[in-house]
Formats: sequence, C-alpha cells, structure tokens
Amino acid sequence: MRDLTGPVVGLAFLGGVGGAIALADDPFPRPWATGAEVRTYFRGNRGAARLSAAGQAVSALAIARFTRTVARRSPRHRLLAVAGGTVAAVSIATSAVLAATQTARDVDDDTALQLARTAFAAGGPMHGVGFGALTAALVLGGADVLPRGLVVTGLVSAACGAASPLYFVWSPAGWLIPAGRFPGLVVAAVAGPLLSADPGGTPVVGPVVAR
Repeated sequence: MRDLTGPVVGLAFLGGVGGAIALADDPFPRPWATGAEVRTYFRGNRGAARLSAAGQAVSALAIARFTRTVARRSPRHRLLAVAGGTVAAVSIATSAVLAATQTARDVDDDTALQLARTAFAAGGPMHGVGFGALTAALVLGGADVLPRGLVVTGLVSAACGAASPLYFVWSPAGWLIPAGRFPGLVVAAVAGPLLSADPGGTPVVGPVVAR
C-alpha cells in the first residue's frame, strides 16, 4: 500500500497558508514586524490565523508518519531521517501552538512580538534544518529508482534548508527558507508514494518492484 503522507505534508501546510491569506483582511506579519503590527493581525484575523495553525498541526502529524516511511525505505540513512523528521515535526507543531496562543488570548505588544519571533524561528529556520535532513534521507535512499532531476532537487532543497539559520546573522539568507521548503514539499509529494513499501517491505515504483 502506498503511503500518501508525503503529499499530505505539503497539502496541509499550503492549504492552511493559502486559506489564511484568502480569509485575512491584513497580510501576515513579516519577521521584522513590530509588536503592535503582530498584535493587530492576530486580534483582527483570528479565523485566518487559526486555519494556518491548523494546517501546520496537520502537517506536523503527517511529517511524523512520513518519517517512518523514509526511515524504513532508507536504512542507511535512518538516523538522518529520524532526527530530521523529529525536528521538522516538533518545530512546525511549536509554531502552530504559538500562533494559536495569540488567537486565544489578547497579549501586550512585547509578548505578541516575542511569540511571533519564536514561532518564526521554529517554523522557519529550525523547521528548514529538520525537513531538509528528512528530504535528504528520502532522496538518498531512493536514488536508485527516483528520476535524477528529483534527486538533485531534493538535495538542493536539503542544502537550502540546512543553511537557512544563516538568516539570524544575514537577513538576505531568509530566501533560503522558501527555497528549501517548497521544492522539498514537491519532492516529498512525488517521491513519497513512489518509494512506499508494500506490506512485506518491498519498495515499489508504480506497478514495478524496484528491487
């Protein structure tokens, strides 16, 4: 049976973000926003913020399940998969909880800013490192059967994710966060089902047994 949690990881995250953008009356605060701007957004767009947080939460659950698939398919890279998947799931779940907290109660500007910055650090660079490691384990474990272009995309995505904490010392490096995340979501959505194991643990690509 094919494991479809790879596609769910991206669909949940993108659905939450896209839905929140559609519902919100104001743009989501950027990392450099002031406390007042953050507080205004979460006070005036509670429904949108909760939808985004829900998408992150579902994505975190899917990542946890997907990590098992990657670890099983990539025994040589099991530690990388488990460590990366754990960091990715916990960090995006933390971001979701912090965002939901701001919709549940009114806080002062300083607290709103601190919650937003912590949520960004967890759901941005920290998640990038973890998800990058999980993506690397995925494509390295399936390099024998996956299209070369998909493997290369996965490795480049993983490298961007691993380097994304550079944002904290050099703000233009913030572009590494989406550069790592979005290609990585595509790789997970495509490679995950292809490399899912059958009940006996045999990797399957379409109807053809890979090994």
